[in-house]
Amino acid sequence: MASDKRRHEVRDSMFKVLEEHARANLELHKMNVKVYLNNPAGIGEHFDVMEAVQIELDKMATHADRLEMIKSHF
Repeated sequence: MASDKRRHEVRDSMFKVLEEHARANLELHKMNVKVYLNNPAGIGEHFDVMEAVQIELDKMATHADRLEMIKSHF
């Protein structure tokens, strides 16, 4: 019985950390987009701003999908 309780505590802690990690990464990539939009010169001489924003949006989508998977399936 105690072993089952401990297992559930570990499981819950793991999912909590995974959710926090995904949320933090969403905010990180959102901030990168804001920086690119407010200061496109800050991303390098020959870098395509649209491509940089798209890359950040793709990363955001990955983390949003992870949050949705956790919510839907666990």
